[in-house]
Amino acid sequence: MSASPQLSVIVGFSSDTIAPVARAGYLAECLGALAEQADPPTMEIIVAHHEPIEGLDAVKARFSDVRFLSTPDVVKRVGGREHHDVPRGRAIAAATGELIGLLEDHELPDPRWAASVVEAHRRPDAGIGGAIENGVDRALNWAVYFCDFGRYQNPVPAGASAFASDANVTYKRADLDLVRESWKGAYREVPVNDALRALGKTISLDPTMVVYQNRHALTFGEALRERYSWGRSYGATRVTWLTTPKRLAYTALAPVLPALLLLRMGRRAWQRKRHFGNFLRAVPFIVPLLMAWSFGEMAGYLAPQRVNG
Repeated sequence: MSASPQLSVIVGFSSDTIAPVARAGYLAECLGALAEQADPPTMEIIVAHHEPIEGLDAVKARFSDVRFLSTPDVVKRVGGREHHDVPRGRAIAAATGELIGLLEDHELPDPRWAASVVEAHRRPDAGIGGAIENGVDRALNWAVYFCDFGRYQNPVPAGASAFASDANVTYKRADLDLVRESWKGAYREVPVNDALRALGKTISLDPTMVVYQNRHALTFGEALRERYSWGRSYGATRVTWLTTPKRLAYTALAPVLPALLLLRMGRRAWQRKRHFGNFLRAVPFIVPLLMAWSFGEMAGYLAPQRVNG
């Protein structure tokens, strides 16, 4: 066995955006799926987390081989992402694998996910994202899935890509080290992937790296509040680099977003030829979720800007 594992898998919490205290139930299912990988490479698994996490002690006792990296100085802000992004950045710094994979607690990796990661990274791409499928056959879950990850439904187009979801993405350690400034404070997919591209590196997608969204306990009210929160966060982040005229234009256009996004989702589901029936079944939930996002994004554009430093 080599001194370093082939693959470091970092699991972060993202299913608790609107919860005052995160819960470890989804995490246990994700770690169980990682423990049952077929033909796995040598792996280390790191759970990067803030404090407190309800039920985490029981998960630690069950998965004694997993490394739990606590960041007690990171304060969870309801609706924020710091408690998700900062621990992931620290976990990347602590990881020792030749490859670094990022997953979220509410996902179940396919039994051959880890083996597929290693095979995919025989190519020279610096970062490789995978497919994300829905694992819970309820109309609400299909709606949340299409809103979150519809563009990653298989068959995802293999090869170079303008995007790769941080819910299922892997990197070569050596390439991440070249862009350390982009993730050492907090990992966010866009600045990291942009920094790699600026060096001439490639980000790609691979349909064999599959995970399943596993949010079986989600309620409609939670989904609505979550969608608003994420939309607001997106708008507040985006406004930091927008001129005032563009900011006002995006604010004015926000109310038409639901119709545009719904059409885009439907077209993609039709083109992929796998889940169009489930898309139609989910439309009664998708529409209010998109409206919640739109109102949140508008609020983000209108919110006072924070000044750093």
